[in-house]
Parts: sequence; structure tokens; C-alpha cells
Amino acid sequence: MGGIRFGSERRNLAIELTGGRMRRRIVIVSDKMQRGYRYVLSAPAGRDFDPQFRPDLTPKQMLELGVFCGKYLTDCRDEFPASWFARAKLSPSGRDCLCNYFGVDASQSLSEWRRKGWMHPNDPRGWFQWYCRYYLGRRLPEEDTRQIGRWKAMRRHVSQIRKHCELCDPTCRPRQRQALLHWAYDSRRI
Repeated sequence: MGGIRFGSERRNLAIELTGGRMRRRIVIVSDKMQRGYRYVLSAPAGRDFDPQFRPDLTPKQMLELGVFCGKYLTDCRDEFPASWFARAKLSPSGRDCLCNYFGVDASQSLSEWRRKGWMHPNDPRGWFQWYCRYYLGRRLPEEDTRQIGRWKAMRRHVSQIRKHCELCDPTCRPRQRQALLHWAYDSRRI
């Protein structure tokens, strides 16, 4: 058994060597939405992505730009690297959509996400939680395929912005641009 420091407190993580390859780590989650959930980090952080999944932004960059009205991951920071939160635009109280890069609300409620069947039990906070864990190295082949398909479906919004807006005009379709930021597309460059 060993420990790795994520966030401000020491997390107990089992570490095992896998035949001289990358160390596999088990992350144990305990927050408001999950207690005792465990997952394995089997790929290097930020690498070995599915070839069809090429996000423009890392989770850290998304948090620094301002996404999800400043209220995403605020109660489960210890699961993720502290560096992700050093310059993150977070709201200390309730949702504040002025924290969003484009200053607009571009999210549906968690209850709506559940109603539409977008949630997976392993990631009760949705796509961004999946992406954060995928980025760190968790791989769940079936769920990864589903979430990457959802990510690819967002490209239609890129096409709409290109069709209807001047290049890099942040005032054109800000809600759509903010939604793309939530999906790791850098809509500032469109």
C-alpha cells in the first residue's frame, strides 16, 4: 500500500506493479455523491486516449477558463490534482454563471441529465467527471465509447458557429460557445 497526494489531503491508494509497465493505482472516492467507489488508473495521465477522442482542452484548462457556473467538482477536489484548482474559476457559494468564460448559463440541471439517461452510475456528475477520470487514466471501454460518441456529437455546434459567426467573435452565440467549452472544445478559436 502506498499513498498519493491528490488535493489537499493524503489519499490512500493501492499501488501495484504490472509486469514492469506503468504503475496501476486504485483511487477510492468518498464525496457527497459517491462513497467507497473505486477505480483503476491504467493509462498515463493525459495520454493514450482513444484515437477518435482529441479534446482541445484539459480538465485543468476548462476549470481555469470557467465552466459549469463555477460549481463543478467543488466538493470532491481531493480526488483530482490540486494544480487543477489553483487558478480555477469556482463559486464559493451557489452557481454563479458569471464564472463561466462567456458569462452565460449553458447547462441543464442534473435532474434533467438523469431524466435523459445521460448519467452512468460510475460518474454521477456526468460527462465532465467521466472526462476528468479518463484524463487521469481510468479506462472503462464500454462507457468510454459512449461518452466519446456524445463528445463527437457536439461537433455539430462547432459547424453552426462557423456557419453563422465571424471568426473568433465571442459575442456571437455565447451560449453555444460556452456549451462547447463544457465539452472540451476550445470555442474561443472558432
